[in-house]
Amino acid sequence: MNVAIIAAAGRGTRMASPTNKQLLLLAGRPVLAHTLAAFEAADSIDAVIIVGKAKDMDMVRTDIVEAYGFAKVVKYVVGGRDRQDSVGNALKVLPPDTTVIVVHDGARPLVTPALIERAVAETKHWPAVVPGIPVKDTIKRVTKEEVVEYTIDRGHMWAIQTPQAFRADVLIHAHRVAKQAKFYGTDDATLIEKINHPIRVIPGLEENIKITTPIDMVIAAAIINDRLAGGET
Repeated sequence: MNVAIIAAAGRGTRMASPTNKQLLLLAGRPVLAHTLAAFEAADSIDAVIIVGKAKDMDMVRTDIVEAYGFAKVVKYVVGGRDRQDSVGNALKVLPPDTTVIVVHDGARPLVTPALIERAVAETKHWPAVVPGIPVKDTIKRVTKEEVVEYTIDRGHMWAIQTPQAFRADVLIHAHRVAKQAKFYGTDDATLIEKINHPIRVIPGLEENIKITTPIDMVIAAAIINDRLAGGET
């Protein structure tokens, strides 16, 4: 069984909104509804676990999952102190026959079923798979005083996205080791690095942005409208 964990418990402080950013309306639907729609349409995904804030769970269940008929959602889990703890909470309630785990940011509503399928397919050959985009901007290391130290060679630099797909035993082991070591990474792939397993990078999508600030909502709405105009869903 292939199970997707949707991390939707983030604080979203940079959105400057009292509402969880994943519940904000984007092109007429909650952000999280767009995200879940992609996983509902991905044939490789058998079940979905949503990790969210306790205070948002009723709204997520009734106004999003039930309202839009997302049949693959099987469990709702309350998030932890940070994203890593939230994913860890979801790992505790996985169906026993789970073989592949896909972790995705609920705040990336422009993910496509095709990208999900590619990530899952690659787990047949690799224990961990992440999508990414080669960095285009000049990257500089800067001191705490905001003074440039040096310019980083961007030739091998990639901006990593989600969905990230893992063989279930590998991700569970990586989380267990990280918890014992009290190590926190910025994504699940970082934990895989710590246990020295290879990670395959596949081409991501330029439009697969993460909703972080208000301007991201404007950009995402424009992309959705462009997709609709072109007949893409």
